[in-house]
Formats: sequence, C-alpha cells, structure tokens
Amino acid sequence: MSAQKTKPVSAVGAFIGFVGFSALAGLLVTIGVTPAIAVAGVTTTSTIGVFESLPEYIEIGDLPQRNELYAYQNGQPVQFATVYDQNRQELTYDQIAGNLKFAAIDGEDRRFWEHGGVDVPSLVRAGLGSVAGGGLGDSGGASTLTMQLVRNIKMQQALEKPTKEEQVKAYNDAVEQTIPRKLEEMKLAIGLAKKYTKKQILTAYLNIAFFGDNTYGVQAAAQHYYGKDATNLNAEEAASILAIVQSPNTRNLSDPKNYEANQGRRDVILNAMYAAKHIDKATLTAALATKPADYVHLTPATQGCQASAGAGSQFFCDYAVKVVKQMDQLGATDKERAAAWRTGGYKIQTTLDLDLNADQKAILDKYDRNTETRLALGAVSDSLESSTGRILTMAQNKDYDQSQTSPPTSTSINYSVDHEYGGGIGFQTGSTYKLFTLLDWLENGHGLNEVVNGTPHNQTVWERCGETYRGNWAPKNDSIGERGNFSVIAATAASVNAAFASMAAKLDLCDIRDNAKKLGVHPADGNAELNSYPSSVLGTNNIAPMTMAAAYATIANNGIYCKPIAIDNITSADGKSLGGQQKECNQVIDPSVAQTAVYALKRTISGGTAVGAQTADGMQMFGKTGTTDDADQIWLVGGTSRVTTAYWQGNTDGKLMNLRHYSNGVRDTYAGARASVFKQLQTPMNAQYPAGAFTNPSGSAINGNTIAVPDVSGKTTADAQTTLAGAGFTFVDGGTQAGSAAAGTVSSTSPAAGALLSKGASVTVYTSDGSQANVPDVTGKVAKDAAATLNGAGYESVAVAGQFQKGANGQACKVVSTTPAANTAAPKTQQIILNLYGTPDGKDPGNCS
Repeated sequence: MSAQKTKPVSAVGAFIGFVGFSALAGLLVTIGVTPAIAVAGVTTTSTIGVFESLPEYIEIGDLPQRNELYAYQNGQPVQFATVYDQNRQELTYDQIAGNLKFAAIDGEDRRFWEHGGVDVPSLVRAGLGSVAGGGLGDSGGASTLTMQLVRNIKMQQALEKPTKEEQVKAYNDAVEQTIPRKLEEMKLAIGLAKKYTKKQILTAYLNIAFFGDNTYGVQAAAQHYYGKDATNLNAEEAASILAIVQSPNTRNLSDPKNYEANQGRRDVILNAMYAAKHIDKATLTAALATKPADYVHLTPATQGCQASAGAGSQFFCDYAVKVVKQMDQLGATDKERAAAWRTGGYKIQTTLDLDLNADQKAILDKYDRNTETRLALGAVSDSLESSTGRILTMAQNKDYDQSQTSPPTSTSINYSVDHEYGGGIGFQTGSTYKLFTLLDWLENGHGLNEVVNGTPHNQTVWERCGETYRGNWAPKNDSIGERGNFSVIAATAASVNAAFASMAAKLDLCDIRDNAKKLGVHPADGNAELNSYPSSVLGTNNIAPMTMAAAYATIANNGIYCKPIAIDNITSADGKSLGGQQKECNQVIDPSVAQTAVYALKRTISGGTAVGAQTADGMQMFGKTGTTDDADQIWLVGGTSRVTTAYWQGNTDGKLMNLRHYSNGVRDTYAGARASVFKQLQTPMNAQYPAGAFTNPSGSAINGNTIAVPDVSGKTTADAQTTLAGAGFTFVDGGTQAGSAAAGTVSSTSPAAGALLSKGASVTVYTSDGSQANVPDVTGKVAKDAAATLNGAGYESVAVAGQFQKGANGQACKVVSTTPAANTAAPKTQQIILNLYGTPDGKDPGNCS
C-alpha cells in the first residue's frame, strides 16, 4: 500500500488541535461518564455549555432490511423476489460468527468492552496526530465502535429524509469531520453506552455498517462476497469484511482491483486479532498466506422485480409491491407506509401461482411473440379465482424492463392493470362490454328469447340518466350480410352489434354504465367516470384486462363481485402475522340475473364467436369475445365457475393495425387464433382448479316478462290492430305486399307470430294484395286433373314440361312436381309447369295433354 501524504499545518493550527482535544478530554471528565475515563482534567464554562447543548441520546432503531415476496409453486409458498432499499438482513448477536466480532473489536476498537462509549487514550492519540500535522482524527483510533455506530445511525437517518436535497445535506453533516461533529458523536456515543448493552451495540454496528456495492450489514456482505452466511466465517473472511468499513468504495470485494487494498487492511486486522489472542499463530500464518481471490465468490444480489424468479412473474411482482405500499398494515399514512417499507424485513405472501403463470407466459410467447416487428404487439392473460378475487396469474408477452433503453421486446408498462399500478390507459374493450347491456336488459325484465332488430339501422332517440338524448348512430355488424330479427341469446352468441343497439335503445345508457361500475369496471387512466354515450355500449371505454376479468368473474360467482387481491398475508420483521388484503366481496347482481347471463354466454363458446375455446376436459365454460372497429384490439374473457381469464392482444402504440391481417407465425392470424389460444390458457387452470357446472336459470328468468306475438294472419287490418293492442303491442302498418291471402287481410307480421317481445314493443303488420296464391300440391295426379286444381286456385296458365321422367307401369302422365314448387306463394299470373312421368325410358307417352 502507498503511504498517505501528510498535510502541512501551521503552528497556530497545531496549537488549536492540541488545545481542542485537551478540552474534549476535560469535558468528558467533567460529566463523569464512567470510572474508566474519570481522570483529572481541565475545562471551561464555555466548552461545558457547548457540550451540554448537544442531544444526549440517539436510538438504534430499526434498520432497513430486505422485503421478501413469496408465491406458490406446487402448492407450496416459495420466495420469488427480494425488494429492498438497502441490501441488509439483520442477525442476532449469537448468529454472528465469533471471528467477525473479534475482527470488529480488535481492528477498530480494542478497548470496546472497557470504555463508556468514548476511548480517552485514543482521543489523546488522535489529538497528538493532529498536532503532528494531520487532519482531525487522521492518525486513526479516535472513533470507537460506539461512535461509528452513532455516525452510521445518522447516515441512515439521512437516507430516510423525504427529499434528495435533504438527504444529501443530512448525510454530509453526518460524515463531517469537525470538532463540533466529534463532540456530538462522543456525547451520543456516551448516551448509547448508558442505554444499551455492549452486545446490543456491537450487534447493531455489525448490522448497520456499509460494506460497499449497496450491501449493508455483515450477513448481506457475507452472502454477496462469499456466497455464504455470516454465521460461520473463518479469520481471513471475517477480517476482509471488516477491512471494508473504513473505505467501502476502495476496499469492497466486488472488483478484483480492490483486492490489494482490502488485503493490506485485512492483514492489519488479522495481526490485531492474534495480538488479542483471538486466533493462534497457525491460524494467523494460514490466513496471511491467502489472497482475497482464494475465497471471494461474488454472488450478485438478485433484488428487485426484474430479478424475480419464475417465468413472467416480474409484472405481478411490480404490481404486488405497489399494492403493499398502500396497505394499512404498514401504517396509517402514506409517509408511515413509505418509512415502514424502507425499514423492511417484511415477508409478503402473494396470490401468484408461479407454475400457472409460467404456463401462460409460454403460450403468449408462442402465439403473441414479443419479437413481432410489423406492429407494436402486446398481449396479456390474467386469471383470478372468481369466489375470492385472488389473482392467480398475470402473464404478459413483453419482458419486464425498467431501464430507459429497454429493447422492443421489453417494457416497463404492465398492460394488465391500471395506470396507478404501473399500467397504461387501458384498451378499448370492444364487444366484451356488451355484458353490461345484457345484464341491464335482464334486470329490466327482458328475456333471452326476446326478439330484437339486428339489421343495421339509424337510432336517433335514447334515454340517458332519465332524460331524452337525441343523436344519430347507425352501428355496423361485424359480419357482412348479418340482418334480420334475432333472439337476444342468438345475438349474444353471434355478437350482433345492431341487435345490442336495439336493446340499449329500450334501456337507459346511464343504467348500463352503472351496471359496469357495480362490477368494478372503471377507466384505467384514473378518470372518474365511464363513457355513457350510445357507442359506448359496444366497448369504447379504455379498461385494464384485470378489471374485465374481475367483472366477468362476478357473473361466474352468481352475481358476487370480489375486488382483485394480490396479497394473502404480510409477516413483519419480528415474525408477527399482519394479515393480507381484506377480501371485499359484495352481491351486486341478482343471482338469477347472473345465472341467466352465463347461460347466454355459454352459447358463445358452444356455437358463437368463441367456438374453439372449449377445453378438452369438458368443463362448462362461458365467455365473450371483443373486437374493436379496426380489429386493433382483440379480447376473449370468460372461463369456468371457479376461474375467470381475460385474454387481450392488441396494438400498444395507438396505430390501428388490423390483427386479422397479420399471421402469428404459428398458425392463423393473431385475431383468428384467439379461441385456440384461450383454450390453451384455460386448460392448466381447469386442471388445477376443477370446476362444477353453472347453475341453470329458470324458464321464467330466461324468458323474462316477454309476450308472444299473436297470430293475426287472415284478419283485417282493423282486427289485427285490436288484437295486437289487446296483447300489449304497438301496431305498425307495414303496407300492402304481394300475397296469397285475400286482398286487404294480414299476410304476415314482423316479428312473426310466436316471437317473444317485451310489452309495448312494435309489431309491423303487412296486408295482402291478393295477387298471389299458394301453389297446391298436385303430386301424383294426372295432368288433366292437376291443371283443373291449379285453375281452381287462381292460376290460369298451366303447361306440361317438355322433358319427362322415367315412369313405371301406371305412372305415365302423372305429376312428379311443379315449378314453382308446391306450397309456395306465386303470382296468379305466373304459368305453372307440370313435371310428368313418361314411358319407362323417359319419353312422351303421347296422351298427357
């Protein structure tokens, strides 16, 4: 080691240094702290005043420690992440290796067990060193372990200041080497010696000291530099750790370039341990013969969520940490909770299942590759237990990276959750939002078999918060050519936009919004209110996938909404169980309404837009797909009676890139593989959480307060209007159509007779102009008799086809069929063609006219 350069000092400076330390010695004598330092001295009134103005006591307090996060693997709790402000793990006095205690005392404060916090001979030596030309304390030995503990406590307190500016100032004050600062250290050290035992002071010092490379305390240092605990270190290992404390930046063992400096101080400590007879000659010789490279096994600290174990667990870890910091178990205020988390030592048992999460991460990595370069593709799969709200998985196709220069395959944004918890602004939900219109529909007495208009049409009048809202909205259906009347259950399975617009027109837009809110739905960006204009019923709000999973879990749970929870339990540093997130479950939807909604959504899986999502295990499943207008956001939310999963994939940069136009590189397009991917995501869930069948709703719940349209065919317009009004319907004159009924009588209605409608619904009535007739069935008759029958039905023109069918004996000239076919309506002016049997070889018998 190179010798330290001495500093030039004036005669005046030397004199002040000598007098200053003489005064300090006198002060210590005057206050009479212990017999060991009660020697004759000199003091002055002014110096006593300065000393007495300083604080007397400082608390050792709780030191920042690691916070450990646990998840479940194979059904058992396992640690998967360590999160801390300072890498520290406290040990008790008995857990610390004897060699570490000897190295600390022999190397730093050999009269530790005798003095009362301040060592007078060391002070005198330090004073003489100052006189000789050094700075304050440059000759070493001025600070006892107790005084160093004071300094470390004050340094720690500085790091806990609320602002960076305050932290820097307090830290600089703590390490400042001036006479007033030494005075303060000494008096506080005396206070510590009065209040705490020597063992407590030594233990606190070894737990608080900084050992470089963001490592605090001997346990973290031993683990980091040696890959072992501090409970059983040999002499050279212990001395090397204690060699760091005087110069953590130049003597820590994280870099081989520091080894020489560390070994130089280590050897001084080893010799001091031998002189104190704490190691023998053989141990000293063997220890001095080693080099740090012989025993250093650097083990990088795996702290923070980016280093969490388990494929894809990092985003959940980040979410869980943010949740914990808001929990009352850590304190009543934000400030108290922040301080408690910094102090650490907590063991956090989360709800995450590492195995299931890894399964889902692997599936996303396969079908929603984060290496996709044609678009900014994001994807998540979030599963939760419907009856509790416990989050089982939170998988994402992107890798977790908090750096400012993260690659395109990574992100710091957790797509699953709200902005408050590390997410973005959420994503448009598309038709998954139709659930809330369906629930409001059922709550208002409507039924699943009720018929609504599914033909795209312009809707101009709506109810919004009890007031009439006027505007023009004509939503298109996703499938071209999708038109006509639909039962609500069929419209739900096929996700017919125009049908849901017709349903919403019979409801209040604010009620639909409030139904969503009851199921925990809220904007992901923190805005207070969901949109409640007409197009919002088709999913224009930006919602986080986890929020949608919880909403759908509500209907799987018979209408009981459970707020998602990520924390099962918190254990404090002293081993006390503090409990977890409180289970918040409330009945928000009538059970029969929830069961009826599930009944409809099962059809989505079995024969609707999510065909292919059914798992091979045969468990009953429900779900709803969602696709935005530009197909840039694709959803499928559903599951079983036990576990609900939200699968989302989409553009994350705001560009409207159609996921139906891009192959996923495995099979199909990204959007086209939705149902198949969902099946794979849900399959391991079902295996671990086998589910029973859903409760089927009653017939009355399915039909609601609907009324069947009466059959008014053949009635006059006036009679039909009376009949429909009596049944509770509104009559709409559809005008005259070509028909086979008598002119002026009803030929048909829309919806047709027997269709279920709500009371007050409109029924359009069409009357016949009498221009058509139903073609009678004349099959088997001879041509002459068939023509007579057709003439009697009103058809004046009848002819025989030029081609004959092969006929058996007795079939010649008999009718095989007619064109138009029997029992179809045709204009009376239309010629009816008779298709006849001929000879056995299919020729004209010659007598069929």
